[in-house]
Amino acid sequence: MGVLRWRSLLDSQISERSTQPLSRLDLEILIALRLAVYQLRWLSRIPARAAIHESVELVKRARKRSAAPYVNAVLRKLVAGLSPGVEAAPPAINDASAETLAASSAHPLWVVERWTEAYGLEAASHICRYNQSVPVTSIRLRHLEAEGRLQSEGIELAPGAFLASARRVRHGDVTKTSVFRSGLCVIQDEASQLVAVLVGNGAHVLDCCAAPGGKTLAISDRNSTSEIAAVELYPHRARRLRRLLSAHGAVTAFGAGNITVVAADARDLPFTAGFDRVLADVPCSGTGTLSRNPEIKWRLALQDFADLQTRQIAILRSALARVAAGGRLIYSSCSLEREENQEVVESVLAEDATFRLVDCGTELDRLRQQGEFIGSNSSSLTRGPYLRTLPGVHPCDGFFAAVLQKT
Repeated sequence: MGVLRWRSLLDSQISERSTQPLSRLDLEILIALRLAVYQLRWLSRIPARAAIHESVELVKRARKRSAAPYVNAVLRKLVAGLSPGVEAAPPAINDASAETLAASSAHPLWVVERWTEAYGLEAASHICRYNQSVPVTSIRLRHLEAEGRLQSEGIELAPGAFLASARRVRHGDVTKTSVFRSGLCVIQDEASQLVAVLVGNGAHVLDCCAAPGGKTLAISDRNSTSEIAAVELYPHRARRLRRLLSAHGAVTAFGAGNITVVAADARDLPFTAGFDRVLADVPCSGTGTLSRNPEIKWRLALQDFADLQTRQIAILRSALARVAAGGRLIYSSCSLEREENQEVVESVLAEDATFRLVDCGTELDRLRQQGEFIGSNSSSLTRGPYLRTLPGVHPCDGFFAAVLQKT
């Protein structure tokens, strides 16, 4: 994860000491160098000789034995340039400009420039810093007894930032507890939890893009007597989703619960209109989740947004056609990009006068009155009528949500 987070900075340090361009190196050689440089410059408990030896051995095991002397030479140059007595540590992030922020925080410049334009340099700096850190584990308590039992098993918890049912893990491994194994709590980012809460209550609920199932399960917990359809495009992911939900007693196909899992394309949903609540948590670039998925920033290209937007618009159109009169649709993504969020919603609403936007700030106020939302400043979570969380600005992933009401 460290190598993925800091890849561009690692490459620049390798390039300074390499006798040939990095583009000419076999991938196995470059990865071995990145691993060693990360250990030498970022990790304090690994001796330099061990980091160099292991990376040279990795190159040999990858059948690139002829490159072993080159790798050894590059890494020894790096060690020779290290200041004596200075411990390894993550580099300082310079946010004087978008350019220095991108370079020092190991983000593509075009991505940082977009965030700076959309949210300002200060917010972009918070986002980049958050992306380069290990995020706090957030959990959702499914039962009141879960918190006390977790504490008795040595887990130290803190209140959630937004929701009464959320907790942040200060110390301990939740996954090793009997509480987690028995399904009394689940690991779920708090922004993701908040999107599920916005869905609200309905007798018939549709989750259009359900895998991996965290929001589906949260919706089911709030609507235990409702009929819920969970759609997933790929059959193997639908099977995993069914197993996950079944383990929590929430799948009708296994004789318990209230969720039916369907393998289908959300752009052509196999249902007629009639759902009180619909969630369209669309496939997206995932730029709001880079702290957990740092590889995204290295494979994403600007031209990807056009294809993503086309699919998102198609899913939203299909989902709107399944909303009952007076019902609601929640459109959401874990992207920070306007093309995947506001532009999708505004494009589809321009075609369909039977829906109107519901102000998310008003919804948060309603949830506060009901005791579910505990955030101290709901206005920081909204931009216009939309819900908008920013990593680092808020202690969670970056999510967008819009609530559309059928008139």
